[in-house]
Amino acid sequence: MFTSISDIHAVSEAIRDAVAPVFLLTGISSILGVLIGRLGRSIDRARLINDIQTEKRKRFNDELRIIVKRTKWLRRAIAFATLAALCVCISIATLFISVETGFKTPHIVAISFVSSMFSVIIGLLCFLREIVLASREVIVPFKHDGT
Repeated sequence: MFTSISDIHAVSEAIRDAVAPVFLLTGISSILGVLIGRLGRSIDRARLINDIQTEKRKRFNDELRIIVKRTKWLRRAIAFATLAALCVCISIATLFISVETGFKTPHIVAISFVSSMFSVIIGLLCFLREIVLASREVIVPFKHDGT
């Protein structure tokens, strides 16, 4: 496997270079946890509203409509965060493959890392949109009360 001290040095450099993306992967997984938790609560609330008798459910139509929009934005945010995590994994794997094969792949690493950053940005923007919709969910009942 290792034929010389320079091979060991190359692997240790790859490990060092992979540490920063691994921390990014940890941050993305935390974001995913938050997104999935919010999605679960939205789905639970929608199920609760759907279980209400039809004549009483009409009062909750605005809330249900907002919940449907929220879940769409959360699904998008989760998709982009997952794509970001996959791109980080490709960056890390490419680093190790380049060390093992000697094939230089800086462009693949750079493209996958930049793609990851764009995916995180888009995912966070989707999350921000969901937050706006969630705050509307709270505001809508007050508008109906005349305040």
